[in-house]
Amino acid sequence: MQADRPKQYLTLCDKSVIEHTIACFSHHPEIAGIVVSLSATDSYWLELDLHSDAPLHRAEGGEERCHSVLNSLEVVAQYAHEDDWVLVHDAARPCLTRVDLDKLISDVEEDEVGGILAVPVQDTMKRDNGTARIDHTVDRQGLWHALTPQMFRLGILRSALQKALADGFTVTDEASAIEYMGKQPKLVEGSRSNIKVTRPDDLALAEYYLSCK
Repeated sequence: MQADRPKQYLTLCDKSVIEHTIACFSHHPEIAGIVVSLSATDSYWLELDLHSDAPLHRAEGGEERCHSVLNSLEVVAQYAHEDDWVLVHDAARPCLTRVDLDKLISDVEEDEVGGILAVPVQDTMKRDNGTARIDHTVDRQGLWHALTPQMFRLGILRSALQKALADGFTVTDEASAIEYMGKQPKLVEGSRSNIKVTRPDDLALAEYYLSCK
């Protein structure tokens, strides 16, 4: 991001990115609590002026995303049951809409496995040959971009992450850990505005989407 601080603390519409992200959940009637995974040396979190109907808890961040999520689930387990649903969301996705969140919860809450927000791939997909040249065109039929939140029951997700890590399996998102257990999470089509702030020009796009909410 070419910035002096982690991207979740960059300013977006007069607030930090993470404040917008937490606001997507903090006043939702189905959210019983929020756990934020933070580095032990995080010096920005305490500067935020957060207002939340749901209790806010802190977990220690890990070496990789999967470790941070697992640490967060251990905190959740102090307050929730194994069969309770958890939603895992990227701090750098501040443009999640209430419509998409409600749709995910509604479509997945009776599912045996769980599911994720995603959008079908529309562009032509190319596989490179390792030297920035096209090796071949990938058939986009059936391909989806995985988004967050990703929604699974606490006990199943915690067990899946623990097993994947113990086996040395590369976990790229929560769904991949569930897939490693031989299960097939549900795909719930969401909005393309649910972008992840990754590059400098993403901030301008996120600001546009937030102004349209």
